[in-house]
Amino acid sequence: MEMLEIDGLNWMEWVFIYAFYTFCVVQIIWVLYFFARIAFHKHRVNSSFPPVSVIIAARNEEDNLFKLLPSVLEQKYDEFEVIVVNHQSSDDSSHVLKAMARQYPHLKVVEIERSKHLRNGKKLPLTIAIKGASYNHLLFTDADCEPASQLWLEQMANQFTKKKEIVLGYGPYRKEKTWLNKIIRLDTIMIALNYLSLAKGGLPYMGVGRNMGYTRELFLKNNGFKSHYAIQSGDDDLFVQETAKKRNYTVCISPSAFCFSEPKKTWSDWFEQKSRHFTTTERYGVIKKTLLGIYPLTLILMYISFATLYFNNIMSWWIAGVFIGVILVKWILQGMSFVKLAGKDFVWLMPLWDLFYAIFSPIVYYTSEKSTEAKWK
Repeated sequence: MEMLEIDGLNWMEWVFIYAFYTFCVVQIIWVLYFFARIAFHKHRVNSSFPPVSVIIAARNEEDNLFKLLPSVLEQKYDEFEVIVVNHQSSDDSSHVLKAMARQYPHLKVVEIERSKHLRNGKKLPLTIAIKGASYNHLLFTDADCEPASQLWLEQMANQFTKKKEIVLGYGPYRKEKTWLNKIIRLDTIMIALNYLSLAKGGLPYMGVGRNMGYTRELFLKNNGFKSHYAIQSGDDDLFVQETAKKRNYTVCISPSAFCFSEPKKTWSDWFEQKSRHFTTTERYGVIKKTLLGIYPLTLILMYISFATLYFNNIMSWWIAGVFIGVILVKWILQGMSFVKLAGKDFVWLMPLWDLFYAIFSPIVYYTSEKSTEAKWK
């Protein structure tokens, strides 16, 4: 039985052509509607500068506390306190914090003694700190993080208003000359590009605990982390999914408000870190999971369908032009977004990095061990 031909092409070839166009359209819509919001984002300065409680949960972080905590304590801001919860540490963190508390009167230290009956995760120390905070507006970071400037606190806190109860910040990793570092930074930037652009597009689904803020009132109204207390992670993404409603959130991606961290040095350590982060994805709703899969899936299918058309000699100037046009638009907008997220060095090979990440990310996800009992130092 002969296949029906239209303009010299059979129906199967037309299916591939229309599939290719569909994937291109989805890619363009996604980039223009979401990523462009980051590419053209402008930092807004409000008139609000509320007193703030900065909260850090630390476990066996004596070196980082000694080296990095002063960068938080010496922020240029009128009224703030820093609460460090030393959670069951076995190193000299307690001595370091006591010495710093004598030097910085706005540092409060909470000690949680070692106990086999207590979990190792951050949710307990965070809850204790939040309930004991002096102020309603809270900012969170980690002991191994360093603010990009002394204006970090000011620029993050300034985004709080009467209607904005959640501030989503950004925490990049420091640049090093290794392939692992490139992968870690690419992963971090793409995750940030997704959660920040979707938030600006009205679909918030996560923040990062090393640089975000919300009000104590919102935390208490949500009963804290009660709904997901049984798993170690979720103090950032699951909490945001539960509480980010009716545009009560905003983003802050001013370079002065970044919080930099040291990346993992070995592949095994990074995979362990990713495994811990993946423990929460099972609790994402179907809509959010679908949305997060649309971009990488259609990107891969766009390349596959284009390659299929090319190698089967089903090619025209129109098909080639559409493909090149999509690549160029994505290159420009993603490149602009990457520059704003401290990823300038990825821009020149952006199409290749984009495709690589779309393939690599699900491999990492499906090969990692997503245990709810992942260790916290």
